[in-house]
Amino acid sequence: MKSVITLCLFWILSISPAMALVDLNTASKAELESLTGIGPAKAQAILDYRKKVGSFKSVDELEQVGGIGPAIMNTIKKEVTIGGKSKPTTTDLPKTSAPATKK
Repeated sequence: MKSVITLCLFWILSISPAMALVDLNTASKAELESLTGIGPAKAQAILDYRKKVGSFKSVDELEQVGGIGPAIMNTIKKEVTIGGKSKPTTTDLPKTSAPATKK
């Protein structure tokens, strides 16, 4: 009975990380490397693209990254998401008005 419980616990723990989606706009290099078919070079290419172009607008934009083609996209499309932003751009910053002055 202990072995069955241990096996079930191991199975649950092993699938939990696979269920978490990787956010293309906030993921670290290590998180990107956790994706199927993405090694250090492709993970760095994703980070470089994000730094140069800014936040991903859609998952499909990932195909614009060098070394990522349709085959890899089909593999990882279900593993990634677009949520947060990697860095704010000037258009992402909130609009502020000047503070009111007392007379």
